[in-house]
Amino acid sequence: MENQATFVDHSYTADDIQVLEGLEAVRLRPGMYIGSTSSRGLHHLVWEIVDNGIDEALAGFANQIDVTIEKDNVISVRDNGRGMPVGIHEKTGLSAVETIMTVLHAGGKFGGGAYKVSGGLHGVGASVVNALSEWMEVKIFQDGKIYMIRFENGGHTVAPLKVIGETNETGSLVRFKADPQIFKETTTYDYEILNTRLRQLAFLNRDIRLTLRDERGETPRVNEYHYKGGIIEYVEYLNKGKQLISEPVIYVDGLQDGIFAEVALQYNDGYQANIYSFCNNINTHEGGFHEEGFRLALTRIINKYAKDNNMLKKDESLSQEDVKEGLVAIISIKHPDPQYEGQTKTKLGNSEVRKIVSNIVGDKMHRFFLENPSVAKAIVDKAMVASKARIAAKKARELTRRKSALDGITSLPGKLTDCSSKDASECEIYIVEGNSAGGSAKQGRDAKTQAILPLRGKILNVEKARTNRIFENAEIRSMITAFGCGIQDDVDLSKLRYHKIIIMTDADVDGSHISTLMLTFLYRFMKPVVEGGYVYLAQPPLYKVQKGKKVAYAYKEQEMDQLRDEFKEGYKVQRYKGLGEMDAEQLWETTMDPANRILKRVTIEDAMEADAVFDMLMGEDVDPRREFIQENATYANLDL
Repeated sequence: MENQATFVDHSYTADDIQVLEGLEAVRLRPGMYIGSTSSRGLHHLVWEIVDNGIDEALAGFANQIDVTIEKDNVISVRDNGRGMPVGIHEKTGLSAVETIMTVLHAGGKFGGGAYKVSGGLHGVGASVVNALSEWMEVKIFQDGKIYMIRFENGGHTVAPLKVIGETNETGSLVRFKADPQIFKETTTYDYEILNTRLRQLAFLNRDIRLTLRDERGETPRVNEYHYKGGIIEYVEYLNKGKQLISEPVIYVDGLQDGIFAEVALQYNDGYQANIYSFCNNINTHEGGFHEEGFRLALTRIINKYAKDNNMLKKDESLSQEDVKEGLVAIISIKHPDPQYEGQTKTKLGNSEVRKIVSNIVGDKMHRFFLENPSVAKAIVDKAMVASKARIAAKKARELTRRKSALDGITSLPGKLTDCSSKDASECEIYIVEGNSAGGSAKQGRDAKTQAILPLRGKILNVEKARTNRIFENAEIRSMITAFGCGIQDDVDLSKLRYHKIIIMTDADVDGSHISTLMLTFLYRFMKPVVEGGYVYLAQPPLYKVQKGKKVAYAYKEQEMDQLRDEFKEGYKVQRYKGLGEMDAEQLWETTMDPANRILKRVTIEDAMEADAVFDMLMGEDVDPRREFIQENATYANLDL
């Protein structure tokens, strides 16, 4: 494995800090700078500070970043880099630290001086975090001294930078408390969101040790990550518990025209492809030219090997779809001037990257295949089987396509009880387990806006089936046809017939299993529908409590405890084992009435983590599943 590229040839002093514009508008329109003021925006504050430490590490000056969630949800980020510059900035007359923290777009990343490669998608920097914090405290460890500066009330300096002690250490420590006036939805950090991203950063930067410590509970919770194997270990992590076709992980890297590219890949015996691409540690989940270059090279090299070894007929060739079946791959590039495009600005638009990645992958994969013929043959065999299945699936898939408008309502599945409205924005479809619950739902629904589609038992586990079997499955075909937006690469959200797809299952283990199967199908075949926020889980009550004419419902065990205290004595309790036990009126009141119901929107904050969990929960290997349950049982919200 070659050394990961580092980019070191510039100073990092007060003169390297460029000032582009002021900070006044941040508190007025925070969403413009951090995306939203929801939980996502709250966690984005942490990434802005962590990214600064990562940039120091990419420049070759740091190898440790420690993130701590202190009591009261204060965040602390410490790195062992050079420490922010402390000299006076020529244009502002302030210390460089104060300039970085109080002026928007003031930093060492804009002039190409201090940093050759920089992460951070928006580059809004620490000043925005300061502006959106109740208070922020910065300590700099540099030249034997400890410097400190504090800001309050959205970035206002309490006093100029001053020396408060001596030290042998170097680096920066940033502590801040998010402002509840800005983050009205929540100021509570989700450990798993932080943990998942820090683990990902450790995989992508093998020279860095990252730690996460949570001090909010009675006993601190700590995770430490340092993967010397880098993205090789990332692929191994994603393939954990799967039957492998190719061992070991294939790794290639190279540096060309100042752009460093590395790729790790491995095949399993599954049918799904999991290709994840990154640029400067940003997950480019919309793809881009680096991913395109990889796909082209992989397809070219596998076809060349197959033809050179007479494994294909002259007129035969394997498609990109064929060669990616069962593939897990990580593509990571470091680019000095990345250009992003696409709807969420996470598609890499630098066209020169395609040729660079294609050349590096093509040359080194060709050499690997020549040196490892048994692995090469196994990969080609896998792709050839996929090719035959693709041709068979093409015919089956045509059956699932939405019929033309001329066919009208007859194209919808017979067991669908549709709603009368044609305005998708107000229409909902309830996916209901079982006919009895389906009957109650049909009687209790709002016929104008609520459609009901009952399913018979558990749907097909798409993790364990080839594409042609999936498209032949009656339950899945019913859903695809009812939703109307197409599947896989053909998903068109403008054709989605319902803007709320609500999975309504019993509040028991079987119901949870059916929900997981449904989510697995939607994630694999209609990912834009999940990412667009159109998928929900209904929350049926666990208990009905009645005393005389007074009736109440409990959705969680804690709520039941409260109702026991409230009703005191002389009340009746009914435990709902399934939706079918409720009559139409009760189902409407508790689970379907928009005025009273509780819906949980399904989101994918990190597609890779969701994918790994789906694979592990629905896959063949029992050990990882047991390990996951044991690790997460304490932290899981079983009432979701």
